[in-house]
Amino acid sequence: MLQPRRRDPDRLFPVDPRTREISRDLYESVAGAPIISPHGHVPVEWLSHDEPFENPTSLLLRDDHYITRLLHASGVDLDRLGLGGHQVDPRDAWRIFAAHWHVLEGTASAHWLREEFFGLLGFDEDLSEANADRQYERVAALLRTPEFRPRALFDSFGIDVLATTDDPLSDLAEHDALRGAVGGRVLPTFRPDRYVDPDAGDFADDVARLLEAESQPSTFAGYLEALRARRAHFIAHGAVSADHGVEEPFTVDLDPHDADALFSSVRAGSATAQERRVFRGHMLLQMAGMSVDDGLVMTVHAGVLRNHSTATFRSFGPDSGHDIPVSTDFTRGLRPLLERFGLVRDLHLVLFTVDETAYSRELAPLAGFYPSVYVGAPWWFLDAPDAMNRFRSAVTETAGFTRSSGFIDDTRAFLSIPARHDTARRADAAFLARLVGEGRLSEAAARRVIGESVDALPRRVFKL
Repeated sequence: MLQPRRRDPDRLFPVDPRTREISRDLYESVAGAPIISPHGHVPVEWLSHDEPFENPTSLLLRDDHYITRLLHASGVDLDRLGLGGHQVDPRDAWRIFAAHWHVLEGTASAHWLREEFFGLLGFDEDLSEANADRQYERVAALLRTPEFRPRALFDSFGIDVLATTDDPLSDLAEHDALRGAVGGRVLPTFRPDRYVDPDAGDFADDVARLLEAESQPSTFAGYLEALRARRAHFIAHGAVSADHGVEEPFTVDLDPHDADALFSSVRAGSATAQERRVFRGHMLLQMAGMSVDDGLVMTVHAGVLRNHSTATFRSFGPDSGHDIPVSTDFTRGLRPLLERFGLVRDLHLVLFTVDETAYSRELAPLAGFYPSVYVGAPWWFLDAPDAMNRFRSAVTETAGFTRSSGFIDDTRAFLSIPARHDTARRADAAFLARLVGEGRLSEAAARRVIGESVDALPRRVFKL
């Protein structure tokens, strides 16, 4: 019988023997630390219902747009993978995945999947066209065991905190049902994008539902009060943060009369594109003001043009792999917000980007001055080993280690959570080992930094 393949214990560490030894020691000091995941997209229903995962394809492939986008680029039609509600035999989709494994080589996805395949699922060799059915059966059999139910995995992963992402009008009953059922905390996150962006698909209807839910008048003041009430509901159910996904980090400070008039026009659908942009910018500033008042950490994920392919969006909907990064301007775009609230120490504003040029040019200098600003960990296209190293190099010399967020896995791929956190710990160990080897940091200081980065830092930044 084939045995699970042993993974290289020094993976992602430097080749130089001395630096590798330092990396190993640093990594081992945090390897078993609990996982703190204060921003992610695992559906709370997976844990509250605790039903077995359906099959290997739905768990590992169908919703992982890191994988499906590369398969699509290599000539695989997305409907063959079951995207957009298209019905396929999950075994057929898995076989396509296996036959195209080679297109993932060198990517972060391949690294995470190998961590899952060999470390968690007991694979004995890389996935391939020849072994696709055997590996499918292996995973399917595991998913039928009690150890691979969602709650059991949650506890076995050592998760201390897991944040979900939730609609503001959610009653959060699933969170209530889950309380005390797992060893760690599962927290909701307030995500108001569809209620504050006039270009969201059903903005007028969503705002009407929001106002009705909180019995507020159809005025800008009533709209703001309804949002405050929903935030209070989330806080009462354990939320610590509000998340904002924006294409551009742009803010505007309007006087109340102008804001009220603009609110009326965006609700009526008569606002111009520039007016809708101004409204979005003003609402991002308003959200910061609410975070000052109620204490929710404000995370801003900026710089992604959603649904770049219109034809793909029409056929398969959002989150199907065609969101593309764009350049960002945090310094000018957030200045109105920071002029109002940047010096408020209790505001925690965590800024994420997929524009690497912004790290050293804007985010590190902003976090290196404003007590409210923290640099978000490498996100989306950048949460990969080499990009993590570039992030540390770009940010640390200006802002140090304490002005960053700690690692954020930002994932729906549940099985990848421990792999992603392990990758970040290894990458940080490698970076710190280089500083130690170059005489820029003592080993004791490096050990303290890596320990804080996986525990004390994210707890402090996210007010845990």
